Amino acid sequence: MEYTAIASSPRIWVDADACPAVIRDILYRAAGRTRIEVVLVANRWLQTPSSRFIRAMQVAGGPDVADDAIVERVAAGDLVVTQDIPLAARVLAKGAAALDPRGEPFSADSIAQRLSIRDFMAELRGAGVQTGGPPSLHARDRQAFAARLDQWLARQR
Repeated sequence: MEYTAIASSPRIWVDADACPAVIRDILYRAAGRTRIEVVLVANRWLQTPSSRFIRAMQVAGGPDVADDAIVERVAAGDLVVTQDIPLAARVLAKGAAALDPRGEPFSADSIAQRLSIRDFMAELRGAGVQTGGPPSLHARDRQAFAARLDQWLARQR
């Protein structure tokens, strides 16, 4: 599916395959309130609210296909919502901002450390060590995300 932008203002791109529904709901409300376009990119069909400011873009399945689609289209000044650290590194390199669903911003200063930790954990898992998954998303995480999103939106005015 080809994506066509509706405006030249900054957009919010969402790595939607792993984005929690409660975070998508916060983004939907923000799109309606601020009229900033939110584009959800996933390798499956997503049902979204009917709004000219909310779009879903379905890409083919496969490793990094959604990430590649986001990187190809993201522009400096856009925001990308993702849990994927390598994707965050790629969009930061293009001048976009990146925020995880827990409200933690990715930055040029922190991305190298986060990539190192991610790689270390992958090595442990490869060696058979049980590392567990991420903790559950709590109300404080949703609040932190909403607060960081509001900060980014305020800078767009």
